[in-house]
Amino acid sequence: MSRYKITRDDLEFAREFLDDPVGYHSPGLQRVLNRMRGPAWEFKYVLVAQQRHAIWLLAKLPKARGSQVEIVEDVIYTDLLDAERDIFRRRWRDLTGEELDLSLEGTP
Repeated sequence: MSRYKITRDDLEFAREFLDDPVGYHSPGLQRVLNRMRGPAWEFKYVLVAQQRHAIWLLAKLPKARGSQVEIVEDVIYTDLLDAERDIFRRRWRDLTGEELDLSLEGTP
């Protein structure tokens, strides 16, 4: 089974997500998010609420059910939308091997 591959052609969807991480997403962005959130991972980035509606920690959720969630040291968020944006960037890097650089949008 082939998997959707995220490329520079998807930078417009990255910008869409970074502009508005929650709510309705276009079909193109939803396709990117489905790939990022899909099952083909050794771990998934997740947020752990340290203080409800105030402080979140970045963690890695292992593939194997029942395994311990690993808190990523020194990564603390006080804004949920900034946390969602950071996880998007991390997933982008993991899938493409490149940092998310929106200045490349529209370049071949």
